[in-house]
Amino acid sequence: MSLTITRRIVAALSLSALLAPSAYAADITFAVKNSHPNAMRLELYSQDRDYVWPGDDKDFYLDDGETKQIPVSCNEGESICYGAWVDGDEETYWGVGPNNKEKCEDCCYTCEGGETEEIDLVP
Repeated sequence: MSLTITRRIVAALSLSALLAPSAYAADITFAVKNSHPNAMRLELYSQDRDYVWPGDDKDFYLDDGETKQIPVSCNEGESICYGAWVDGDEETYWGVGPNNKEKCEDCCYTCEGGETEEIDLVP
């Protein structure tokens, strides 16, 4: 008798796990080129949750002329925007700028795997 009850409990738990909403992990790689004559800083900002890459009060550094592939793990379907600025000059920025403060028209990508087209940050 107890084996039958145990099977029913396991079946119910398995079914509830299948039906429960969950965030699926995905990876996306941002391909970024710094075409500005000065070095720049870059961060990636989730628009769906309070999360920043690389995080911990750090940023990605791109030397002048450098192209960098930046892989991030994110939630499937999450919107991620880039913010870049000239090193030492937060008034010269691209995308949502430093600290995700600005609006942009084409600086956000959906986390669905793969790689972005090359994002060329030009003066």
